[in-house]
Amino acid sequence: MTVNSLSPGRILRFTLLSLGALIFLAPYIFMISTAGKAQSEIFSSSLSLIPQQWSYVENFTKALSRVSMPILLLNGVIVCAMIFIVQVVVAIPCAYAMAKLKFRAARLMMVLVMLGLLVPIHATALPLYVAFDRLAVLNSYTALVAPFSISVFAIFLFLQFFRAIPDDLIHAARLDGMSEIDIVARVVVPNAWPAITAFAIFSVVAHWNDLFWPLVVVTNQNYATPPLGLLYFRAAEAGDDYGALMAATLIITLPLVAAFLVAQKRFVEGITMTGLKG
Repeated sequence: MTVNSLSPGRILRFTLLSLGALIFLAPYIFMISTAGKAQSEIFSSSLSLIPQQWSYVENFTKALSRVSMPILLLNGVIVCAMIFIVQVVVAIPCAYAMAKLKFRAARLMMVLVMLGLLVPIHATALPLYVAFDRLAVLNSYTALVAPFSISVFAIFLFLQFFRAIPDDLIHAARLDGMSEIDIVARVVVPNAWPAITAFAIFSVVAHWNDLFWPLVVVTNQNYATPPLGLLYFRAAEAGDDYGALMAATLIITLPLVAAFLVAQKRFVEGITMTGLKG
């Protein structure tokens, strides 16, 4: 792209996008800056993004030693992976049935899915807590995973994607003698990876950052997820060691940033695709 080809409209779009990116990245930039500052510098009257005295090693050492960071990250990976796997296993057959099979309850199921999108976890937190308490499964992966095993958002997302798959492809598979399960596993799923990847980003980000539900069902630090671990860390530090707190926050958010950078192409495809590639 040459300088002459930069029209005023293109320059304006580039400027607005750059400004928007800077606004969204500002908290992360501030977090990286604070993670490298000494306590006295954080509370100084002057504001500078570049630390005058680099304290990254000290702050990251505190973040890794005051709470069991490997256990927090491992719990986050286990919980998010279990939730995502169960959600996909449940949502794909449901979405396929609603998109490609003809049955009387299809319209009713669609209405239930739309209604399910309107119900937040907070509305069902109390009865779920009472049920898990009576089942004696509090402070366990079961309590962290079970309420999210069915995702109506996943069903809705896959439903829209599957509707764009040509019916002729499904009919051809049936003529070849495939069962509906085989069609889902060997025809639908291979073509649905962009949608699955897009949903994976939504699911992992939502449950990795979730503090409300782990705070309700977990009191044992061995099952604490990353956000809950940060709460324990802040309590242990009396809430005033912001350099170490920002270092711990940076450690916890880095896996999400890395995962998105790796999957961003598939994520965009899953959101924008409306049919099969030729």
